[in-house]
Amino acid sequence: MSIPEIYHQFIAGIQQTTLVEFIGVFAGITCVWFSKKENILVYPIGLINTAIYIYLSVKGKLFGEASVNIYYTVMSIYGWILWARKNEQTHEVILHVTTSSKKEWLYQLLFFGAFYITIFASLTWLKANFAPGAIPWADAFASATAFTGMWLMAKKKVESWIWWIATNIASIPLYFVKGYAFTSVQFMVLLALAVAGLISWKKKADHARA
Repeated sequence: MSIPEIYHQFIAGIQQTTLVEFIGVFAGITCVWFSKKENILVYPIGLINTAIYIYLSVKGKLFGEASVNIYYTVMSIYGWILWARKNEQTHEVILHVTTSSKKEWLYQLLFFGAFYITIFASLTWLKANFAPGAIPWADAFASATAFTGMWLMAKKKVESWIWWIATNIASIPLYFVKGYAFTSVQFMVLLALAVAGLISWKKKADHARA
């Protein structure tokens, strides 16, 4: 596809963007901004985003992404509980930003691998039987990295942002080719925020160790 064709498809996609998608995009950007700030509002606002994208993903036959947003909903509630916990005596937040050990990195890679294989196999079957428009390898990668990133974010691990960066890079073209141009723009913004989040959380973790 040439650059002019990409441009015209992008403009057409923006013009066709629904109000629901606009709300979902702004909720998504807002919740990532709060996440970067380590603000617990990331979770209630994130729930708005996930509800909208479950609907949009199913509509666009992005079943891997739909499963991701269902997972996001569950993990948002889990993360909300963890982030809200406070010491009964000092009333200070218990969970703090930390980096992963080598053992935790191994768990992350195994976690990612297990989900990638499962999602890829499921989407390959769906593509053959119900959804010919599905893109198994790309959708599975975006989904598995997002599953991993969300799990680590609930635990306030710096490395969650690395997985989010991978998710955003994969999701930009994935949503664009499915006709959700404004959502692909969202992932460009989220990519920039993920890089900023990685830098911010790494500084916090380094400061805590100092």
